[in-house]
Amino acid sequence: MSKIINYDMLINGNWVQASDNAVFESKDPATNKTWCTIPAATADDVNAAVIAASAALDGPWGQMTPSERGKCLMRLADLLTQNSEQIGRIETKDTGKMFKETRWQAQYIAEYLRFYGGAADKIHGDTLPIDKPDMFVFTHREPIGVVAAIVPWNSQMFLSAVKIGPALATGNTIILKASEHASAPLLEFGKLMAEAGIPDGVVNIVTGFADPCGTTLTTHPEVAKIAFTGGPAAARHVIRNSAENFAEVSLELGGKSPFIVFDDANLESAVNGCVAGIFGAAGQSCVAGSRLYLHESIADEFLDRLTNIARGIKIGDPQADDTEMGPLCTTGQLDMIQAQIAKAQKQGGKLLTGGNIPEGFDGLFFEPTIIECPDKSMDIIKTELFGPVLAVQRFSSEVEVLALANETDYGLAAGIFTQNSARALRMSRRIKAGIVWVNTYRAISPIAEFGGLKQSGYGRESGFQALWDYTRPKTVWMNMSDEPLANPFQPR
Repeated sequence: MSKIINYDMLINGNWVQASDNAVFESKDPATNKTWCTIPAATADDVNAAVIAASAALDGPWGQMTPSERGKCLMRLADLLTQNSEQIGRIETKDTGKMFKETRWQAQYIAEYLRFYGGAADKIHGDTLPIDKPDMFVFTHREPIGVVAAIVPWNSQMFLSAVKIGPALATGNTIILKASEHASAPLLEFGKLMAEAGIPDGVVNIVTGFADPCGTTLTTHPEVAKIAFTGGPAAARHVIRNSAENFAEVSLELGGKSPFIVFDDANLESAVNGCVAGIFGAAGQSCVAGSRLYLHESIADEFLDRLTNIARGIKIGDPQADDTEMGPLCTTGQLDMIQAQIAKAQKQGGKLLTGGNIPEGFDGLFFEPTIIECPDKSMDIIKTELFGPVLAVQRFSSEVEVLALANETDYGLAAGIFTQNSARALRMSRRIKAGIVWVNTYRAISPIAEFGGLKQSGYGRESGFQALWDYTRPKTVWMNMSDEPLANPFQPR
């Protein structure tokens, strides 16, 4: 039996257990066996992390120049690249994601830290052409303060980098709350902070449950901004909690993204994009293209190609190089997916492939699944499943598919496959989503903003927009006249 690893949290530069020594277990989704324990933070632990972050604002971190902060992020990026294999292995162990994906992600995510490291000394204010001749007025941007960043398990390295990067580049300090479903990768990442030259208390990582850990963090009076990634239900609690401290809030939530294929699309490219969009990461992505809309003239051929690929996807050990799809992360996902597929079949859905737990595995595996849906009101079309399940519908016109695509509570992403550039521009403008991919899918870059609308949240991560979101402008008025100010109570 493998030895169980006992992790600590990072608070004020120290690696500590919870103040009451409470822990919870984390299971390897590929085997469904416990492999490590994680501290269950108390309210006192969270308070200690916030106090440390608040003190660091006025300590050495607050005295650093923007260029010096940028160099810290650059060093952190280099360290992440050097440790990408170790962190990737741990993330695969804890989440079930493919190692070849987690290792690559750790390497690419370092580019986000480099982007923000380079941007740290490019943040500036303005001089204002004020309408008063004797006044010189300018602005400069200041850090918001202590940031509470809450990330889920599924893309935690990416979702942490897009928060840590702009937060630190602009001079803030941060408390990361790792997901209780898979905390270990962030704790491994935290080991690099001191080596990168980031002072104690600037980055803190706490682990635990929504109550008391998440509640204490999001209501704390010293927290000035909450950056949350998760589901709409939890986000509503975050918004209510922020009424206690008036913290600024940004939300990156779920999605039920449409993947639209027109009759003039390059079918090979569209099929491959669809496979990546729904079966990559076993569908456990907020931007998964989980609603497939096919023009009726190409639907049969497209589905023949797609189902053949889906049936051939190799399921297995996510650490192995030849595996193509690993397990789901939690038993809750597995149970919900099974229930939704059963309901969809009762509502008239036609199962084209998959729909079952594969035989011969002890972990949380599920087959790549494609189900054709005759009715747009079916629950499986509306519900985010967070798994390798694709709901398919056919359409006959651009007007029809636009209405179908927008008939959702979400608005994170969309994919459009067509060789008609005018149509692509029309659709990209009219689809209600924060990200639209044309003839590609799931592409990301540090330079490009990422975020949604409706129940997919608000605010943006990545790009220069995030830098402004982690700062506040301060306006400074200077009187240039040598004349004394007039007495307001004496007539002129």
